[in-house]
Amino acid sequence: MRPRVSRLINSTAPIRVCDNGGWTDTWFARHGKVFQIAVRPHVEVQLEVSRRDGDKPQIIVNAENLEESRGDSLIEAVIERARVPEDLAVKVNIFSEAPVGASTGTSASVSVALLGALDRLTPGRATPHELAYLAHAVETEALGRQSGIQDQLCAAHGGVNYIEIDSYPHARVLPVEVSDELLWELERRLSLVYLGKAHSSSGVHEKVIRELSDSGPDCAQLEDLRRAAEASRDALLSGDFDALGRAMTENTEAQSRLHPDVVGRDAARVIDIARRHGARGWKLNGAGGEGGSVTILGGTSSRQTRMMLREVEAADPLFRRVPISFSPHGLRVWEREPEGG
Repeated sequence: MRPRVSRLINSTAPIRVCDNGGWTDTWFARHGKVFQIAVRPHVEVQLEVSRRDGDKPQIIVNAENLEESRGDSLIEAVIERARVPEDLAVKVNIFSEAPVGASTGTSASVSVALLGALDRLTPGRATPHELAYLAHAVETEALGRQSGIQDQLCAAHGGVNYIEIDSYPHARVLPVEVSDELLWELERRLSLVYLGKAHSSSGVHEKVIRELSDSGPDCAQLEDLRRAAEASRDALLSGDFDALGRAMTENTEAQSRLHPDVVGRDAARVIDIARRHGARGWKLNGAGGEGGSVTILGGTSSRQTRMMLREVEAADPLFRRVPISFSPHGLRVWEREPEGG
């Protein structure tokens, strides 16, 4: 007989797009500047908590759409770090409509949302900012992965942020505060195009990391990316979408200078269509490589943006628009009493 669920804990965390300045939030950059926008679809976590019964498994995980092994190992590492009390049994349900491997920080959002929910099972409460650092430590220390800090901070804080990394991984999150109408216009103009397959670029990334670490933290490549983050912040604060689009495009061009394969062929095809339809700018999300996704900043005409997206989806059966909306909130955790049925 299944133990009666005594607690139901929920948490959500956003993903991010338009991470201008990415690559500078890393150990080899040492200091950096990143502009980012938190969006839905969220990562959703639900814990069904009951008293542990005999020698049955303590934790059961149902990750509905995290098919790849990276997701499984990450979840296991997060649970191990959280140290669930021995007398509790927990069923973990994880879901997101964000495509796996879209380079939108979904893994970090899973970590932050899961740590936030599991934090309810132990004495004391960690802040979202503290949970972001813990999620980053799981990736870099427990799993030995290369990871900047910006994805975890976005999942924890939400909103539009300008992040200053003073000394990796320590960072300050500075919200970019603008009017609701400006945010609504930003949301209307943004589109996320998934290229149909998870980004695959470890070899390219390792080569870029070697070259950047040899060049030093103040090399021209990293400085170009830092400037793109600053320009993005200033453009949004002044309500200048043309300037924001230029900053996005300049960031993508700076990414391409890191290695020819950082901006893959599929991303280049989508960017070409966006350019022909008068988009103001485009950003290859994350660190780049084959697969992943592209954020596009459209112009004044919603009709033109829809025409652009139809042409993008017609160009390749794998390409598809992912509906997104602005997420003003970061990590949210709450608890409800279980209901019958």
